[in-house]
Amino acid sequence: MVANTQSWWQEKLHKLSLHSRVTLLAAVAVGLAVAFVSIAAYVSVRQQMYQNLDESLTNRAAQAAQNKVLTNQANLAQISPEALGLSDILVGVILADGEQIGAANSKPPPMEEPEFAVAQSQNQISKRTFGESMGAHYRIIAVPAQYCPQLDLGHRCSDEDLEPGALVVAQSLRPIDQTLHNMGIVLWAVGLLGVIGAAIAGNAIAASGLRPLARLSGAAEHVARTEDLQPIPVDGSDEISRLAISFNSMLAALARSQDRQRRLIGDAGHELRTPLTSIRTNLDLLAQADKRGGLRPDDRQQLLDDVRAQMDELTNLIGDLTELARDTPQIRNAELIELSNVVEDALIKVRRRAPNLEWDVSIEPFPVWGDERLLGRAVTNLLDNAAKYSVPEDARTDGVPVGLVTVRLQDGVLTVTDSGPGIADADLPHVFERFYRSSEARSRPGSGLGLAIVKHAAEQHGGMIYARNAPGAGAQFTLWLPHAATQTR
Repeated sequence: MVANTQSWWQEKLHKLSLHSRVTLLAAVAVGLAVAFVSIAAYVSVRQQMYQNLDESLTNRAAQAAQNKVLTNQANLAQISPEALGLSDILVGVILADGEQIGAANSKPPPMEEPEFAVAQSQNQISKRTFGESMGAHYRIIAVPAQYCPQLDLGHRCSDEDLEPGALVVAQSLRPIDQTLHNMGIVLWAVGLLGVIGAAIAGNAIAASGLRPLARLSGAAEHVARTEDLQPIPVDGSDEISRLAISFNSMLAALARSQDRQRRLIGDAGHELRTPLTSIRTNLDLLAQADKRGGLRPDDRQQLLDDVRAQMDELTNLIGDLTELARDTPQIRNAELIELSNVVEDALIKVRRRAPNLEWDVSIEPFPVWGDERLLGRAVTNLLDNAAKYSVPEDARTDGVPVGLVTVRLQDGVLTVTDSGPGIADADLPHVFERFYRSSEARSRPGSGLGLAIVKHAAEQHGGMIYARNAPGAGAQFTLWLPHAATQTR
């Protein structure tokens, strides 16, 4: 039952808006605080009033018992309490044998077991509250007393005449009850006003505090509707302002990603257009030549070789674009890889494509965590780049090496140095950008994505790549990767 009630309340609260929940929370918090304070004040005042009444009644009863004025039968029978200044009090005596004597012209106070116990000297004092149904409400005090049964007014009893008993006084609690009743009404009124004021204040605070959140929600809806990634203005330094700053950071990241996608699409379209145009031109020439009787075998073969080369370039370009378009933040399916094996496999491929180069290779084992396919692509691109620029454009090969590529792998640092012309100082900051091609590279085959993939692979594996011109040689590329023992899986 309790669980069902709690689930019902949780369901109702979840349906409320944050504004309503803040207002409700403020009202409930103040309501509980007012309730606790009111209860504490009510109980404290009530206890203090009863304590003061008990002290007053006890002192007056003890004094009357000591003076033996009200414990004389003649006095009780003939002198009314009003004559003694006790008009608001009921006075009586209960004897050890249970006999009860009341004051003149007044009803006796309620006398029961507690008062009888005092009369029999079982208790020193008795304090209790007595309430009649639909009637009076009394506070009753009983103190030990010596009762004088003499009927002569003013006659002093001897010790032998005194009988043990208890003097019982009872005072109506009507004034205290009325005071507490009025106090309860005031506390309820003040509490209700406090809750209403807290709800109004909570509503105002929620409206003011959640205004930035409303702007943030509006901005998110605007972005979803228009795809406009403009940041929203931020005022202040509270939690919502920090949330807005984080939202702006997310928008900036989305804008950068969107910009990269647009540049990638635009550059890809431009790069794809060149091989496609060349292939179409060659196929048109082949078709026209076939209509006129065909080309000579050598010319036809040269044309087909050109088409095949353009197809290879197009295939490589599409593969590079696919790799870069993933733009994943990290390697998800990492495995333990021996980097030296990756370099050796890449060397086998590139040597087959560049047989007229001399290769100076020194490789040491080095384990890393990562994606073997992506690392293999990156190392192959580095070696292909070095092989391409190590061969002069006008070189004629007769089985004699025309260039040198130096490859070193030591302590996770792969260094590839070619024997080409090097990299111009103006081009060094841009060699790893997508589709960037220097003036020397534009006359050579390639898409401008190879080194961008190398940088992408290095960043994915927590490494670095940088380029420089080696002294006395060509361009030198250095790829550093962390050891497997220092990488997190």
